[in-house]
Amino acid sequence: MRMDDLDAVAALEASLQAFPWSRGNLADSLAAGHDMRVLRLGSDLIGFSVVMSVLDEAHLLVIGVDRRYQGHGHGARQLLQVIETARAGGAVHLFLEVRRSNQQATDFYRRFGFVQIGVRRGYYRSAAGREDALIFDKDLR
Repeated sequence: MRMDDLDAVAALEASLQAFPWSRGNLADSLAAGHDMRVLRLGSDLIGFSVVMSVLDEAHLLVIGVDRRYQGHGHGARQLLQVIETARAGGAVHLFLEVRRSNQQATDFYRRFGFVQIGVRRGYYRSAAGREDALIFDKDLR
């Protein structure tokens, strides 16, 4: 991901989430040196991911695929790229959080070997106030 991708990524994120990452959040992650990638189909930006690595751990902060392209393996391809990049960078664990209500994402991550290891109470903003996050881990060894 480059600076000139940020507007498109922020717009995509806003189309996917009720409480999306802002362009500023994305720019901060880029400046911090997080592993940020975009997925293109031809000239169309259809997906993105942001991963923060610290020592031997990686944390998938956000991942998304344009709704028009979901269900065609693009998310799987992105997630496999995240896993391989984290492993190649020396990570032995890949962590992520997902909204408790997001059963589709929970099922998706489980298919790739992620295991729920905890709950962060009230982690996400929601229309009803706050929502719990399920914490997942994938052992990369």
